[in-house]
Amino acid sequence: MAQTSPRKLRYAMVGGGRDAFIGQVHRAAMALDGRYELVAGALSSQPDKAIASGRDLGLAAARNHGSWQDLLAHELSLPAEQRVDLVSIVTPNHVHHEVARAFADAGLHVVCDKPLVHTSAQAGDLVRVVAQRGTVFGVTYNYTGYPMVRQAREMVRQGVIGEVRKVVVEYHQGWLAKRVEGGQNKQADWRTDPARSGIAGAMGDIGSHAENLIATVTGLEAERLCADLTAFVPGRQLDDDASLLLRFHGGARGVLLASQIAAGFENDLRLRVFGSEGSLDWRQEDPNQLVHAPLDAPRRVLTRGSPWLCESARRASRLPTGHPEAFLEAFANVYLGVAEDIHARLAGQPADPLAADYPRVEDGARGVRFIEATVASAASEQKWTAFEGLGDHRATD
Repeated sequence: MAQTSPRKLRYAMVGGGRDAFIGQVHRAAMALDGRYELVAGALSSQPDKAIASGRDLGLAAARNHGSWQDLLAHELSLPAEQRVDLVSIVTPNHVHHEVARAFADAGLHVVCDKPLVHTSAQAGDLVRVVAQRGTVFGVTYNYTGYPMVRQAREMVRQGVIGEVRKVVVEYHQGWLAKRVEGGQNKQADWRTDPARSGIAGAMGDIGSHAENLIATVTGLEAERLCADLTAFVPGRQLDDDASLLLRFHGGARGVLLASQIAAGFENDLRLRVFGSEGSLDWRQEDPNQLVHAPLDAPRRVLTRGSPWLCESARRASRLPTGHPEAFLEAFANVYLGVAEDIHARLAGQPADPLAADYPRVEDGARGVRFIEATVASAASEQKWTAFEGLGDHRATD
């Protein structure tokens, strides 16, 4: 018998209205596989702009709101079978906690942009609420959605490169090499503002991606770190450059570099994993290739879409090899994993781990604690600062 395709999941979006880059990215990614439909929203903190943005996207007037509070109240007033299934939160960082907590506590599923929240206390609060309510909570560390990142993860798990000894992750951008905040650059304005961005600048914005990439691919848990944070541009309140040394449980070492003042660089994210039997090298600006260099054999270039890749990497590809796939598709893979998890729960069945492959609230919480430890290390005269990934905020609490 032919299987019936699952219905589209109804979603609301908070933030992401007119002139918001990332909102359109999320909507495009969610539309890619036909698993979602946007039915409601509060698309700006400015009520008039929120309503106008909703009209731009064709939202019905009754579900087009000037505030997220009105959005949530209206959804909860509807019969359960008519409510949104989840909310996508694409606001500046300072809004994340209050909105995510309210929707999760109401029993609605959540996807939130990174970094998750401002403080580890807020992060722990979200982990507990999600565990209590049993909701799905995804965090859009979108680089985990690249097929060749998933291939690298599987190769590390299978011991292809032996015991991991060293990890080097570099994330270089140049868009903040001079002062662009305080003018017409909306993205620079909030990312360099401690009230909205949080306690870290480049470290929170792109360093959080770098930390998550290490954890996702290697499975290593950081034990101690030594950090140097710098604000090179005069008058800038938050760091625009970060350099970290890492020590992992088990003895592996790491280097993390995150800079937004690397003049001439665009979005140069690179991960190298060195093991006792070989190494792996992946770059986001050439994402369809993964270089595997065995210790005593010729290096080889693995390409996205190839039939000999692991199942997780094959599932994350939509086009045959040689047809480039990249940023939107990786984002879509995160949302596809969330959709698979939600549909499994709607059917009362356990989700297939290979299908429901996405970063969870616990990953976001670890990232927040990592940012806090980095800032503390940079301010300390001690060489090493201890780090414990989830502290007392595990989902089993």
